[in-house]
Amino acid sequence: MQIDMPKHKDHYLTDEQLEYFRAKLLNWKSELLKDSTETVQTLSTEKNVEPDAIDTASNIMNQTIELRTKDRARKLIKKIEEAIKRIDDGTYGYCEETGNPIGLKRLEARPIATLCIEAQEQHEKKERDYNEDVISSINSKK
Repeated sequence: MQIDMPKHKDHYLTDEQLEYFRAKLLNWKSELLKDSTETVQTLSTEKNVEPDAIDTASNIMNQTIELRTKDRARKLIKKIEEAIKRIDDGTYGYCEETGNPIGLKRLEARPIATLCIEAQEQHEKKERDYNEDVISSINSKK
């Protein structure tokens, strides 16, 4: 579905666009929940008896990876629910730091976005700078 910019500058997101994003978010959440349910069923029905230590270790590693993936999905579901709440309260699509519109292209690519591109870039720069400082500090102590 293509999203058109509203004709009136004072209306950033139309009701139709908000409903489009709500449906997109709800579908995404539904897919994640379905995958999560399937994983739980698979993990609960798998037999934990393996013929040797290598198979047991492999099984444990696979389960660990699967559980980490599902934990990421759980966190993503929370972000989806928060985005739906923002649609309900009228703050969806606006940067939580600057108050500026996030932009339709960015929302289409990442419907849970809470920051405009500029604010996101600032966060990433601060994170990179912090990580570089930590690495420099560790290296200087060696």
